[in-house]
Amino acid sequence: MIHTSIHSVDNPTDPAELAVAIRVGQYMLATYGTVDSSDIFAYAQAHGGLAEALRIVLRALGAELVAEQQAAPRCPAAHPDDPTPCDGPTVVTVLDAANAGADGCKHHAARLLASLDGGRVYALPDAPAGAAIRVFKAAATVRPFAWTDRGERA
Repeated sequence: MIHTSIHSVDNPTDPAELAVAIRVGQYMLATYGTVDSSDIFAYAQAHGGLAEALRIVLRALGAELVAEQQAAPRCPAAHPDDPTPCDGPTVVTVLDAANAGADGCKHHAARLLASLDGGRVYALPDAPAGAAIRVFKAAATVRPFAWTDRGERA
Protein backbone atom coordinates (compact mmCIF):
# COMPACT_ATOMS: atom_id res chain seq x y z
CA MET A 1 0.00 0.00 0.00
CA ILE A 2 1.28 3.45 -0.89
CA HIS A 3 1.24 5.97 1.92
CA THR A 4 0.44 9.49 0.90
CA SER A 5 0.06 12.70 2.74
CA ILE A 6 -2.11 15.63 1.82
CA HIS A 7 -0.40 18.86 0.84
CA SER A 8 -2.47 21.79 1.99
CA VAL A 9 -1.90 25.34 0.83
CA ASP A 10 -1.80 28.00 3.53
CA ASN A 11 -3.70 30.47 1.36
CA PRO A 12 -7.46 30.12 1.03
CA THR A 13 -8.73 28.58 -2.20
CA ASP A 14 -8.91 31.04 -5.09
CA PRO A 15 -12.57 31.08 -6.25
CA ALA A 16 -11.50 31.57 -9.88
CA GLU A 17 -9.28 28.47 -9.78
CA LEU A 18 -12.05 26.48 -8.15
CA ALA A 19 -14.57 27.63 -10.78
CA VAL A 20 -12.22 26.51 -13.57
CA ALA A 21 -11.60 23.18 -11.83
CA ILE A 22 -15.35 22.61 -11.50
CA ARG A 23 -15.91 23.36 -15.20
CA VAL A 24 -13.09 21.00 -16.19
CA GLY A 25 -14.50 18.29 -13.93
CA GLN A 26 -18.00 18.72 -15.36
CA TYR A 27 -16.68 18.62 -18.92
CA MET A 28 -14.60 15.49 -18.30
CA LEU A 29 -17.48 13.71 -16.58
CA ALA A 30 -19.85 14.60 -19.43
CA THR A 31 -17.30 13.46 -22.01
CA TYR A 32 -15.95 10.33 -20.31
CA GLY A 33 -18.54 9.45 -17.66
CA THR A 34 -19.90 6.50 -19.60
CA VAL A 35 -17.58 4.30 -21.63
CA ASP A 36 -18.04 0.94 -23.30
CA SER A 37 -15.59 -1.24 -21.37
CA SER A 38 -15.01 -3.42 -24.45
CA ASP A 39 -13.34 -0.43 -26.17
CA ILE A 40 -9.92 -0.50 -24.54
CA PHE A 41 -8.78 2.81 -26.04
CA ALA A 42 -11.91 4.67 -24.92
CA TYR A 43 -11.57 3.11 -21.47
CA ALA A 44 -7.94 4.21 -21.11
CA GLN A 45 -8.74 7.69 -22.42
CA ALA A 46 -11.67 8.05 -20.02
CA HIS A 47 -9.57 6.95 -17.06
CA GLY A 48 -6.84 9.45 -17.93
CA GLY A 49 -9.31 12.29 -18.48
CA LEU A 50 -11.20 11.71 -15.25
CA ALA A 51 -8.00 11.26 -13.24
CA GLU A 52 -6.64 14.56 -14.56
CA ALA A 53 -9.94 16.33 -13.78
CA LEU A 54 -9.75 15.06 -10.20
CA ARG A 55 -6.13 16.26 -9.89
CA ILE A 56 -7.20 19.73 -11.08
CA VAL A 57 -10.02 19.88 -8.53
CA LEU A 58 -7.73 18.72 -5.72
CA ARG A 59 -5.10 21.26 -6.75
CA ALA A 60 -7.70 24.06 -6.73
CA LEU A 61 -8.78 23.00 -3.24
CA GLY A 62 -5.17 22.89 -2.03
CA ALA A 63 -5.47 19.19 -1.25
CA GLU A 64 -3.06 17.53 -3.67
CA LEU A 65 -1.55 14.21 -2.73
CA VAL A 66 2.19 14.62 -2.24
CA ALA A 67 2.98 11.15 -3.58
CA GLU A 68 0.86 11.95 -6.62
CA GLN A 69 2.97 15.00 -7.37
CA GLN A 70 6.16 12.95 -7.28
CA ALA A 71 4.95 9.87 -9.16
CA ALA A 72 5.90 9.54 -12.80
CA PRO A 73 2.86 9.26 -15.07
CA ARG A 74 2.40 6.01 -16.95
CA CYS A 75 2.24 5.82 -20.71
CA PRO A 76 -1.14 6.13 -22.47
CA ALA A 77 -0.99 2.46 -23.56
CA ALA A 78 -1.09 1.28 -19.91
CA HIS A 79 -4.54 -0.05 -19.05
CA PRO A 80 -5.91 1.52 -15.84
CA ASP A 81 -6.29 -1.95 -14.28
CA ASP A 82 -2.73 -2.98 -15.18
CA PRO A 83 -0.61 -2.50 -12.02
CA THR A 84 2.74 -2.91 -13.78
CA PRO A 85 5.05 0.09 -14.19
CA CYS A 86 6.38 1.38 -17.50
CA ASP A 87 9.69 -0.14 -18.57
CA GLY A 88 11.06 2.99 -20.16
CA PRO A 89 10.09 5.91 -22.36
CA THR A 90 7.20 5.95 -24.82
CA VAL A 91 8.63 4.53 -28.05
CA VAL A 92 5.76 3.20 -30.20
CA THR A 93 2.16 3.82 -31.22
CA VAL A 94 -0.27 0.90 -31.15
CA LEU A 95 -3.25 1.18 -33.51
CA ASP A 96 -6.40 -0.93 -33.44
CA ALA A 97 -8.38 -2.05 -36.51
CA ALA A 98 -10.23 1.31 -36.59
CA ASN A 99 -6.94 3.28 -36.40
CA ALA A 100 -7.52 4.46 -32.84
CA GLY A 101 -4.15 4.54 -31.15
CA ALA A 102 -2.14 4.99 -28.01
CA ASP A 103 1.55 5.67 -27.52
CA GLY A 104 3.34 3.40 -25.13
CA CYS A 105 6.48 2.03 -23.58
CA LYS A 106 7.61 -1.37 -24.89
CA HIS A 107 6.01 -3.24 -21.99
CA HIS A 108 2.54 -1.69 -22.08
CA ALA A 109 2.48 -1.47 -25.88
CA ALA A 110 3.12 -5.23 -26.11
CA ARG A 111 0.36 -5.95 -23.58
CA LEU A 112 -2.04 -3.69 -25.48
CA LEU A 113 -1.13 -5.13 -28.88
CA ALA A 114 -1.66 -8.67 -27.57
CA SER A 115 -5.17 -7.66 -26.48
CA LEU A 116 -6.26 -6.32 -29.89
CA ASP A 117 -7.64 -8.04 -32.97
CA GLY A 118 -5.99 -6.53 -36.04
CA GLY A 119 -3.68 -4.27 -34.05
CA ARG A 120 -0.52 -2.74 -35.49
CA VAL A 121 2.54 -1.12 -33.98
CA TYR A 122 4.66 1.73 -35.33
CA ALA A 123 7.83 3.22 -33.91
CA LEU A 124 7.77 6.87 -32.90
CA PRO A 125 10.24 9.12 -34.77
CA ASP A 126 12.73 9.26 -31.89
CA ALA A 127 12.47 5.57 -30.95
CA PRO A 128 15.53 3.33 -30.94
CA ALA A 129 15.97 1.23 -34.08
CA GLY A 130 13.89 -1.94 -33.95
CA ALA A 131 11.51 -0.75 -31.21
CA ALA A 132 8.35 -1.66 -33.12
CA ILE A 133 9.56 -5.16 -34.02
CA ARG A 134 10.61 -5.80 -30.40
CA VAL A 135 7.11 -4.80 -29.22
CA PHE A 136 5.53 -6.98 -31.94
CA LYS A 137 7.60 -9.99 -30.88
CA ALA A 138 6.94 -9.37 -27.19
CA ALA A 139 3.19 -9.21 -27.85
CA ALA A 140 3.36 -12.74 -29.23
CA THR A 141 4.43 -13.98 -25.79
CA VAL A 142 1.73 -12.15 -23.81
CA ARG A 143 -1.85 -13.29 -23.27
CA PRO A 144 -4.61 -10.86 -24.19
CA PHE A 145 -5.58 -8.74 -21.18
CA ALA A 146 -2.56 -10.08 -19.29
CA TRP A 147 -3.23 -7.72 -16.38
CA THR A 148 -6.33 -9.77 -15.49
CA ASP A 149 -4.59 -13.13 -15.13
CA ARG A 150 -0.89 -12.15 -15.10
CA GLY A 151 -0.14 -15.09 -17.37
CA GLU A 152 2.25 -15.43 -20.24
CA ARG A 153 1.69 -17.65 -23.25
CA ALA A 154 3.32 -21.02 -22.99
